[in-house]
Amino acid sequence: MGRVYNFSAGPAVLPEEVLQEAAAEMMDYKGSGMSVMEMSHRSKWFDDIIKEAEQDLRDLMNIPDNYKVLFLQGGASQQFSAIPMNLMKNGVADFIVTGQWAKKAYEEAQKYGKAVKIASSEDKTFSYIPDCSDLPIDEDADYVYICENNTIYGTKFKTLPNTKGKTLVADVSSCFLSEPHDVEKYGIIYGGVQKNVGPAGVVISIIREDLITDDVLPGTPTMLKFKTQADKDSLYNTPPCYGIYICGKVFKWLKKQGGLAAMKEYNEKKAKLLYDFLDESKMFTGTVAKEDRSLMNVPFVTGDKDLDAKFVKEATAAGFVNLKGHRTVGGMRASIYNAMPIEGVEKLVEFMRKFEEENA
Repeated sequence: MGRVYNFSAGPAVLPEEVLQEAAAEMMDYKGSGMSVMEMSHRSKWFDDIIKEAEQDLRDLMNIPDNYKVLFLQGGASQQFSAIPMNLMKNGVADFIVTGQWAKKAYEEAQKYGKAVKIASSEDKTFSYIPDCSDLPIDEDADYVYICENNTIYGTKFKTLPNTKGKTLVADVSSCFLSEPHDVEKYGIIYGGVQKNVGPAGVVISIIREDLITDDVLPGTPTMLKFKTQADKDSLYNTPPCYGIYICGKVFKWLKKQGGLAAMKEYNEKKAKLLYDFLDESKMFTGTVAKEDRSLMNVPFVTGDKDLDAKFVKEATAAGFVNLKGHRTVGGMRASIYNAMPIEGVEKLVEFMRKFEEENA
């Protein structure tokens, strides 16, 4: 069948160039006589891979020197407990719940201290971002937590919340590297890489150094202490070597595209094609408040379950795969991450237009 246009929310589309490079190096990485999958994480080969990946990421994001970059395992979900264990010194954290993942992080934090839901958009199925300009932030809150881009619901914080001086922690799994990030606005900015950066199995966490201490909650597992990982430069135990190697290739690819400002422009152009069509269509409608729309995840519906199912089936047959929406929203969702070429979106819109005419 050849390559499809893969609109999956994650694991998601990767740049073809990166996949081809990895294929070419699969049996013999740079004359080592072995694959990166087979090499020791203590080898000079891998040491170069992880150091270069970190440097390229620092260049792309302009990461200040007082932030550590950690390549970890366990996905974003494991950070839902690692973060309170490391940061809850006063035992209080404030949460802005704008989707499934923020909600899961909020529920997990309740095991370790007082987690406070200070704002939520659950009343309208998470279809908007609440006003976060003047929130009831707890005086002794250790941090304020957000999920910046909501993969399932297709919303995005366009303005970061006013945390009134408290540390901001953000899960950016699905908007990671899609646009410039001002790292200094965050205490921790982290994300699972399987949406925009690499294969599943790696989570990258960028943590301000003053938040990395031995003063953690009693019972915090050694592996979940930020200090354990930071002191050993992500090599305390065997890291997800192959995943990190692919992430490194994606960072090089992003640099080649002109960096994050260029990616933002490209992503805006792609998203506009799809949103403009949804806004004029008589059949398809977007489900998100216009001002809060994500550039990465675009949910839409026809309003008729059978028609939705028919659309997904016919789209799949035509080579547009993984368009079925999350079960909590239904309908469809097109995830158009960095590696989705603009032609993919153009062709999808063409297909939707044709479907609308045929099923009017």
